[in-house]
Amino acid sequence: MKVFLNILGIVVVLGLIVLISWDRKNIRWKAVGKAIIAQFIIAILLVKVPVGKMVVSAISDGVTAVINCGQNGLSFVFGSLADSSASTGSIFIVQTLGNIIFVSALVSLLYYLGILGFVVKWIGKAVGKLMGTTEVESFVAVANMFLGQTDSPILVSKYIGNLTDSEILVILVSGMGSMSVSILGGYHALGIPMEYLLIASALVPVGSILVAKMLLPQTEPVQSITDVKMDNKGNNANVIDAIAEGAGTGMQMVIAIAASLVGVIGIVAVINMILGFAGISLEQIFSYVFAPFGFLMGLDTNQVLMEGAFLGNKLIVNEFVAFQDLGKILSTLDYRTGIVCSISLCGFANLSSLGICVSGIAVLCPEKKSTLSRLVFRAMLGGVFVSILSAMIVGLITLF
Repeated sequence: MKVFLNILGIVVVLGLIVLISWDRKNIRWKAVGKAIIAQFIIAILLVKVPVGKMVVSAISDGVTAVINCGQNGLSFVFGSLADSSASTGSIFIVQTLGNIIFVSALVSLLYYLGILGFVVKWIGKAVGKLMGTTEVESFVAVANMFLGQTDSPILVSKYIGNLTDSEILVILVSGMGSMSVSILGGYHALGIPMEYLLIASALVPVGSILVAKMLLPQTEPVQSITDVKMDNKGNNANVIDAIAEGAGTGMQMVIAIAASLVGVIGIVAVINMILGFAGISLEQIFSYVFAPFGFLMGLDTNQVLMEGAFLGNKLIVNEFVAFQDLGKILSTLDYRTGIVCSISLCGFANLSSLGICVSGIAVLCPEKKSTLSRLVFRAMLGGVFVSILSAMIVGLITLF
């Protein structure tokens, strides 16, 4: 029964994407089929094949060890406040978000040295060959495995002005459906296994292109660029400057996330207070609205409403809120439910990202601001579908 529901769920998600597509008749179904097969192969390699599982586990341990190095800096600056086992208790902005500063500085360093650019270039070329996409859009889709939704376009900023609407949509969807490496530590600190987060990240490039090209197929002529030169150094004068800028960006991210959480969670509390007179809450409403996705993931009956609430909180509020709720009960869930729920919540696709995407990318190419504004809402929905589709594919594989 769960196998049938999972397969039906994948069909339903693809059907919803077709439903909101701008140009249904020009969807390249051969490319869609190729992308779905590629997603299954990637997921099987990472979830079922012993060597693939070992690689994911090794990378997970390595990433976790590197992220934990940031604890030294946090302890030096904040002392016992950075220690969750200390008498100070849990301090979210320090213990959960603090490492974002360190990881952002590290990513900026790797970015400046050209290491990230090298990885993005060669994976991007492979993805472009598979999906028949241009180097620019392929590189950005891959870069979103590592960088944020407004950071990855910087790699190819000088080409954005010449991109078609379909290529712009790939940039938006891949940004909405992905997670930056800088944020992974925060999610992991909430109790989400790093392996789950890495599997979700690996499925982002092909999944994002699949969804974006269904939403807006490529019908306009594209500019032929055979050797895209990526911008690695940006405005940084040297390594120290790159690290300092990365740390500064990380601090801005921490403040922005914390401020957003304070404001949004407070407003949700006000709404729940009002709804309380009717004996309901916003979470209960979310659980029923988004429950069909939990049902189609093949979750147990008592977990369907739970997943609906997670998805609703992620879309309307913030993925940190959803991950925090999931992290509290993850140890009580079976492996399949845990990995499916975790992957379904990955990505920046929520209402607050709409303005971030438009303003952040428009800075790089002001003449595309109207295009970004026109595409961004459906791109957000596309980002939601990227994560849900990945979760369903992984969920189906875990049944065998």
